Amino acid sequence: MISYALARPDRPPTQRVARHEQSPCRLRAPLAADPAADLHRRPGAAGPAPDHAGRQLPRRHLRLPQGPRGRGDGAGHRGRAPTGGGRAGAPARPGAALAAVDHRAARPRRRRPDRRRLRAGGQRARHPRRAAGQRHPVRSGRRLAAAAARPGGPARQRPGRRRTAAAPRWAAGGEPVNRRRFLGLGASVLGAGTLAAVAGPSAARLLVEGRPGRLLRSQLDLPEAFRAPLPVPAVLRPALSDETGDHYELTQQVASLEILPGVRTEAWTYGGTFPGPTVVTRSGRTAVVRHRNELPVPSVVHVHGGHTPADSDGYPVDLLLPVGSAAPPDSPDASDSSASSMADMRGMHGMHGMQGMPGMPHAEGDTVVGERTHTYPGRQRAATLWYHDHRMGFTGPGVWRGLAGFHLVHDEEEDALPLPRGERDLPLMLADRSFAADGSFRYPAEDPTLAEPGVTDAYMNGVLGDVILVNGAPWPRLDTDRAHYRLRLLNASNARLYRLELDPRPPGGDALVQIGSDGGLLAAPIAHDAIEIAPAERFDVVVDFSRYRPGTRVRLLNRFGEGRTAEVMCFDVSSRPVVDDARVPDRLSTVEELDASEAVATRDFRFRRSRRDGWTINGDPYRPGHSLAAPALGTVERWRFSSDVHHPVHVHLNHFQVIGRNGEGPGPWDAGWKDTVDLRPAEAVEVLVRFTDYAGTYMLHCHNLEHEDMAMMADFTVE
Repeated sequence: MISYALARPDRPPTQRVARHEQSPCRLRAPLAADPAADLHRRPGAAGPAPDHAGRQLPRRHLRLPQGPRGRGDGAGHRGRAPTGGGRAGAPARPGAALAAVDHRAARPRRRRPDRRRLRAGGQRARHPRRAAGQRHPVRSGRRLAAAAARPGGPARQRPGRRRTAAAPRWAAGGEPVNRRRFLGLGASVLGAGTLAAVAGPSAARLLVEGRPGRLLRSQLDLPEAFRAPLPVPAVLRPALSDETGDHYELTQQVASLEILPGVRTEAWTYGGTFPGPTVVTRSGRTAVVRHRNELPVPSVVHVHGGHTPADSDGYPVDLLLPVGSAAPPDSPDASDSSASSMADMRGMHGMHGMQGMPGMPHAEGDTVVGERTHTYPGRQRAATLWYHDHRMGFTGPGVWRGLAGFHLVHDEEEDALPLPRGERDLPLMLADRSFAADGSFRYPAEDPTLAEPGVTDAYMNGVLGDVILVNGAPWPRLDTDRAHYRLRLLNASNARLYRLELDPRPPGGDALVQIGSDGGLLAAPIAHDAIEIAPAERFDVVVDFSRYRPGTRVRLLNRFGEGRTAEVMCFDVSSRPVVDDARVPDRLSTVEELDASEAVATRDFRFRRSRRDGWTINGDPYRPGHSLAAPALGTVERWRFSSDVHHPVHVHLNHFQVIGRNGEGPGPWDAGWKDTVDLRPAEAVEVLVRFTDYAGTYMLHCHNLEHEDMAMMADFTVE
């Protein structure tokens, strides 16, 4: 039997919105480790099917559809050009309308499969549950296949409206990777000190859930929604401003905060608050931030979206050790006993047996003790950026515990526009969290002491909290004037996706007018009724609350949530008279459009779960100092990202422009300069990126933080 599923994911039916928060559905067989390989097949195709590199595979080998284990452009030392290596395999063919899978090819050849043994968990396999009114997935797939086979293909969707096809119900054998087995691969696979902890539900469980993550429930009673006032993070003032720029000081420290009413939560913070204080800078003016680490663990600071020199970018093994730690053995300040002192450190949370452990001092890293200074020259346009912990293997728990804050850049072009400003210009950090019975942040770390990285098996595909925080407050409320407000939306969740809508919508619709993206202002505003925002993405939108009657409560909803996670915050529209001179002009900015004909190279990056190596890019888990690409400074390249499941892909240093999804045009939320793109299941996205100003080694990685911590990262070196 051959079943089909759309290769182009679109908007999911309402019945499937929160399926990822339910118990994992059980399939009758585990799923292919590299499902996008099957996108090359066509209904009725005979004979062998091509693999990612264009070679012909016998039909019997479709059971394990993997491309070559390409290493990009070779293994280059950090800061030097990579050499040697083979070509990375191509992604799933863009524009493929259907993915066909032969279930017979997935069966073992020696004996008929025992369906009771082919399961994706620890229980007997059963048919996935369906919500009331939901169509049977196989029958629905046949309808979709028939529609695609008609002349002209399936009906074209209206702008801003998307459906996501049901997860393919097909299988190929494969041994799941669990944390113990992956750590056991040892230095021969990952290199000393770079082991990644991977937990092991089967690929079937991961793909059937569609959107990533598994819900982690809190162990205490949660507060009512819309009771807490919306806090606004304080602006960090410069310690010194002179002709060289603005100089800031920020301490990373443990703080006891009241996040839930009447409950104290110990958080890891920047400056004692969550979110950390907002750093506000000007384009063209240098900002220097000195970080002091008083946490019980090493840290790395990355300004997400920052156009910065490599030594200030937050490379994941450029560690800042806590104050009082022994100096690294290769440091000029190190004593003869430093190596043994570091290896034997005890009594410091998360620092047991530091050497040879992910996220600890590494030969490719620049490790310092106590304080580190980051220099941001300001060679970028106005934009909504954010800063967060970026330590290898531990970014997930670090951000979950509070290490995140806004970094806003302003410029003269933005200042000249009549946009909302002052108290009506609001940064909104969306972050889901879970809480333990004692009020602490609950996180499913495999090792609660954080001496070793990784999460428990059930959360390999991401951690979802059951409390939605906005600027650190649970489901807050804000009294608004009947005026225009600028909302700088940031998804700072580890893995949660949001589809944001206002309820009720204003008369005439178009509730959310987008004026900016990750990299700053758009050329012209775009009106939306809903916005889908993946982890680390930012959307600047303007809402005109004068379109609502006084006294109206306007809720910001998450259509991808269920129960309490379907609500985000509310705005209570005031009746007081106000003056509002703000408006959204028809033209916002001059945005250069990159020309695909200028691309000097095309590179493929395959984001996949490997049966052996866990979360990988081009078949390999992360190895510091091993570059997958060596773009030349001043050039434009075309980069193609392809996926098995959902991966928000982030590129450091330079912003890019999305030019296509699955061979079609960009999506409704792809406009402007981006540094993070929402890569959906079985999808291929093409972007153009220009490398400017700085040479050195930078990162690209999945920004599902559990994927990132489990080695779904790669280096590229700009020459």
